[in-house]
Amino acid sequence: MAQATATLRVYRGDRETGQAIDYQVPLTPGMVVLDAIHSIEAHQSPDLAVRWNCKAAKCGSCSAEVNGRPRLMCKTRMDSLPLDQPITVFPMKAFPVIKDLVTDVSWNYEVNKKITPFRPRPNVEWKMDQADVDRVQEFRKCIECFLCQNVCHVLREHDMKKEFGGPRFFVRSAALEMHPLDGADRAALLKDQLGIGYCNITKCCTEVCPEEIHITDNAIIPLKERVVDQFYDPLTMIVRKIFGSQ
Repeated sequence: MAQATATLRVYRGDRETGQAIDYQVPLTPGMVVLDAIHSIEAHQSPDLAVRWNCKAAKCGSCSAEVNGRPRLMCKTRMDSLPLDQPITVFPMKAFPVIKDLVTDVSWNYEVNKKITPFRPRPNVEWKMDQADVDRVQEFRKCIECFLCQNVCHVLREHDMKKEFGGPRFFVRSAALEMHPLDGADRAALLKDQLGIGYCNITKCCTEVCPEEIHITDNAIIPLKERVVDQFYDPLTMIVRKIFGSQ
């Protein structure tokens, strides 16, 4: 009996030119998309560029768009996809292509530099309730796969990288802002430099998160509320006008 195969339609090229090329890949039990890409590298196209590391869905390296959906290739089983038609594997759309499936995500690290680091409150006992630990621990699960950044329409469709930080960095900001021992105020940063107001809370970032972080409900919405309270609350604005505080 002939071994079953699947057709992978893989993007090949760089940021200037590129095209989709079909490859026939033999299927094996438990195979994931990254296995299929490795098979292509090993037997058909050794110059195929792909970024990966752990193959355990913990390094965030192998992000791509499989059948049009941002996913980790190492976490996407071949038997979960329709095999009677080509499976498309393309690089993340929100970032410039370097080669084939590898994109330039360096912009994300520049955004990260803008965020005020942890600043401990002075003269506070270093003791936390378990509920506070649990609240910020969720955000620490982020593996920086940048799938949430890639699916966000502000970055994906409008390319507003100069005005917007994106869901990944709202998650990092939330981890700091909601830490009971942190004393920094990042509301102005979120409003003016990270552009949190551009987010229209469609929850598309939450849907693609491989760590199942509740990005919209637990990070973005509470941060939006903090910005509104600080800059748009009528009573606060009156106090500022009277006392001239910023």
